Amino acid sequence: MLEVVSRRDAVRNGWLHRIATTICRDDDGRVLVHRRPDDAGRFPGHYETSFGGAVRAGETYTAAARRELAEETGLDLPVRHLVTFLCHGRTGSYHLAVYGARVPGTDLGRLRPDPEAVAWHGWLTEPELREARERWLFVPDGRVAYDRAAGHW
Repeated sequence: MLEVVSRRDAVRNGWLHRIATTICRDDDGRVLVHRRPDDAGRFPGHYETSFGGAVRAGETYTAAARRELAEETGLDLPVRHLVTFLCHGRTGSYHLAVYGARVPGTDLGRLRPDPEAVAWHGWLTEPELREARERWLFVPDGRVAYDRAAGHW
């Protein structure tokens, strides 16, 4: 690392940065899917299969994944590393660490999505998710993350 900058500056200047994201499943294997608000700065109105964001200076990927999950869903859950790769996304290139979290039935009622990050959310089975990915507009990098993590559950 040469300098600490904001994610916005890293993206604007094309600098590599670090992102951590978490895919949530319930006890039945359903995936928590959400739609970004229509006024979101990146990919407004797009659907997503994970919750995440930039890793802060001095923060580990794992800590960032847990923090972002808690901020965006209200859930404080353990996360399990699935895969890390260099993502060449629509907003630039970055190191992306994908985590998985199991949301036990006892925690389903504690799900409190942040309305600034989540306009809608729902639990989809794998067949429902496959169909949704054909019909709905998903964040492109999120599609890649989900596909790359699929073999690591």
